[in-house]
Amino acid sequence: MNELEHHSGDPYGAKDGKDLVSGITVFPMEEHVMRRADIDPKAATRAERQVATMFTLAILSVFAFVVSYVKIPNTKMIDVPILGAANANHVAIGLFFGLAILLIGVGAIHWAKKLMPDVEVIQERHALTSNDTEREAVASSFQRGKAESGFAERKLIRRTLLGAMALFPIPLIVMLRDLGPMPGTRLRETIWDKGIHLVTDVTYNKIKASDIPIGGLVNAVPENLLKIEEEDGNLNERGKASIILVRMDPAEIVSQQGEAWDYQGILAFSKICTHVGCPISLYQQRTHHLLCPCHQSTFDLSNSGNVVFGPAARRMPQLAITVDSEGYLIAQSGFKEPIGPSFWERG
Repeated sequence: MNELEHHSGDPYGAKDGKDLVSGITVFPMEEHVMRRADIDPKAATRAERQVATMFTLAILSVFAFVVSYVKIPNTKMIDVPILGAANANHVAIGLFFGLAILLIGVGAIHWAKKLMPDVEVIQERHALTSNDTEREAVASSFQRGKAESGFAERKLIRRTLLGAMALFPIPLIVMLRDLGPMPGTRLRETIWDKGIHLVTDVTYNKIKASDIPIGGLVNAVPENLLKIEEEDGNLNERGKASIILVRMDPAEIVSQQGEAWDYQGILAFSKICTHVGCPISLYQQRTHHLLCPCHQSTFDLSNSGNVVFGPAARRMPQLAITVDSEGYLIAQSGFKEPIGPSFWERG
């Protein structure tokens, strides 16, 4: 008698936990032990109340978060053990929001461990595709699991869980306020205005028409930008006000966005791509095309800055320029249309 026959009484044909045919270690399942809540209705009711209490405390934590956010000044400081001095507003909203998350999670785990079925189920691996019979079996299994979970019959748990989950997004919505004030029209407006000198970026030198040869490109900013950055600490205006200057033969200018917005073939356009806002300085002298390095949007600067290729859906805004009495380039006005990505066009 061989070894396999000798152990044929074992349904796995196993010896010392190993399948003699496949060589795979086999561990027998432990005998299922009934939980107290399975045999004692009072224990089940007590567990249900414990879970509902956690969900209710999660709801109260959400309300405490909102109250703390509104009522506690964000300048108030308190002493926290180990951490030392800390912002009272931050400590409170962090504590209550964390408690809400913790209580929902612990309540769900306690519900699963005490009240939901804990019988282990073994399912053989099967093909990825399912036939109608298998799909019906899955639907039936889902309905059985739904019934066994007690979600339908345990109204106290169901109501407190739904309440906790419904209120849980409130802190996320409240915290949107910390993103800052509503932008209003500030994303559409720049600091360009009539009479402001064009100066070179970085060096801030005024620019004369004679400084730019045909085919040349100059990165420029408004003269008042440096003062605004130094006095207000506002670095956002640079991203909106940066422009490029290109010079071409006036006879090659097909069209502009306004009448006589160039000066002797010098054209000023926003430096910010109208697709997603990348800065652009790649200029092709022969074609007068401006190429965005991010997604290859291409604009024809000789033809009103219109899009000729790529994902951008709107032309590059043009800045009307002229010269002052000393021959330095100045703006005739601010931009006549918003610069940068066309976020406002999204419906």
